[in-house]
Amino acid sequence: MTLHSIRKYRSKAVLYGVLCLCGYAMYAQNPLITDQFTADPSARVFGDRVYVYPSHDIRCDDKEHLRPKWFCMEDYHVFSSENLTDWTDDGVIVSQEEVPWADATAYSMWAPDCIEKDGKYFFYFPAKARDTTLNGKGFSIGVAVADSPEGPFVPQPLPIRGVRGIDPNVMIDKDGQAYLYWSEKHIYGAKLRDNMLELASEPKILRDLPEEGLKEGPFVFESAGTYYMTYPHVAGKTERLEYASGKDPLGPFTYRGVIMDESPDGCWTNHQSVVNFRDQWYLFYHHNDLSPGFDKNRAIRADSLFFNADGSIQKVYPTLRGIGRTQSLGPIHPDRYSDKSKTGVSVTFLNQADTFAGWKTIMDKKEGWIRYNSVDFGKETPGYAVFKVRSGAGAILQLHPRNRNAPVLCDARIPKTETWNTVKVPLHRTITGIHDLVLELLEGTVEIDWMKFE
Repeated sequence: MTLHSIRKYRSKAVLYGVLCLCGYAMYAQNPLITDQFTADPSARVFGDRVYVYPSHDIRCDDKEHLRPKWFCMEDYHVFSSENLTDWTDDGVIVSQEEVPWADATAYSMWAPDCIEKDGKYFFYFPAKARDTTLNGKGFSIGVAVADSPEGPFVPQPLPIRGVRGIDPNVMIDKDGQAYLYWSEKHIYGAKLRDNMLELASEPKILRDLPEEGLKEGPFVFESAGTYYMTYPHVAGKTERLEYASGKDPLGPFTYRGVIMDESPDGCWTNHQSVVNFRDQWYLFYHHNDLSPGFDKNRAIRADSLFFNADGSIQKVYPTLRGIGRTQSLGPIHPDRYSDKSKTGVSVTFLNQADTFAGWKTIMDKKEGWIRYNSVDFGKETPGYAVFKVRSGAGAILQLHPRNRNAPVLCDARIPKTETWNTVKVPLHRTITGIHDLVLELLEGTVEIDWMKFE
C-alpha cells in the first residue's frame, strides 16, 4: 500500500529549526499511519472528528547514552479524521525539548492522553524529569494546554505533584468530576481538581485487577452507567488487552475478560483506547506492522468493537481492513484485505528496505481470490477500473462485487512486464452504492499495488 500525501503548512511551532509544521492527508486502513512509527493511541471525539494522540517511536541506534534496542520517543503528533479513512497529521504538538521540567536526553515521551474541559484541551504525557525532588526518580506526568485539539500546546512548568508513573489517562464523569489514571507497577487512580493540573485526592491503587503479571496502560470509559477499565496485561508471554467494570470511576472493579488476545506475531506490547463515534464503538490499539523484526517500532490500528446485551464486550479480532469506507475513485489496496483464499494469495512489502512504502498483493495460483470490504461508489457509476500491477508472465484478473458468484464487473488482461504499470479496463455493468469487491485470478501470476475506478 503506497502512501499518498497532500501537504499543507501551518506555522505552529519550531521543529528542528523550521518555522512550520507539515500536515499530511493520509489514506489508510490498518495500520492507520504508514509514513512513521506510532504507538499507544489515545482516541478522542472532539466535534465531528476523531483525534488520535499516539506516542511516536523512532530509531535510536545512534544515541550512545540510551539503552540499545529499547523504546525511543522524543515528541508527539496528533492525527485526525472525519470519516475514519482519511487521516490528517497536524504535526508535532509537544517535544521533549519544549518541556521545561523534562530530561531532553531521555527520549522517554511514552503513552499520552488528551481531554477537553471548558473549551480547553489538556494533553497528559509521561517523561523523565531532570529534577527528581518533586516526584522522585523515574517518570513523572506533565500537562500541556491548548485552545484547539491540534494545538499549539503549551507545556506547564512542572509535572503533576504526587504522580509518579506512565500511561496517563483522564476520564471526566457525567457530574463534571475528572479522574486521572496511570500505571507504575500497579494501576492508580485519583480525582483531579477543576484546573485539571493538580490532584484533588490521594492516589489509590486499583487492586481489583489480576495480581500476577505486568499491568499498565489504563483507559477508562463509561457506557450506560457502567465504568469500564481497560488495560494491557501480561498473563502469558506478551500483552493482551483485558477489561474490568464497576459502578464507580475508582472501583471496585470486577474482572470481565479479554478484549484482544496476545499478538500471534510476538509483538510484546499493546496499548488501547475505546471511543464511540457516530453510534459505533471502536478499539484503537497498536502492532508492529511496519517493523516485523523489531517490536519497539510500532504502528497504530483500529477495529470495530461491540457489546453484548449484558454489557460485556465481545472479543475484538485484529484485521488488516480496519475501519471506514473507501471511496471508489481513490486508491483501493487489496493488501489490506477482509478475507482471502487459503492458497494462491499473499501479501508482502513493496520494498523490504523501506517498509513505509507499503505492501503489495501477490496472486500466483488460479482461482486464488482476495476480498476488500466497504467500497463506496456513490450515486454515479464509474466506467473504468484501473489497476497498478506488475506481471512477469502476464495474467487475467476478474473483479466481482460482493462475492465470486456475483456478476463480473470486469476482466483485466495484464500484459507481461517487469515494471509497474497501470492497466485500464471498461466495466461490464453499472455499480453504485457500497459494495465489497472480490479479485480473482483466472490465469498467470500478478503483483497488485492498488486499484481504483474512473
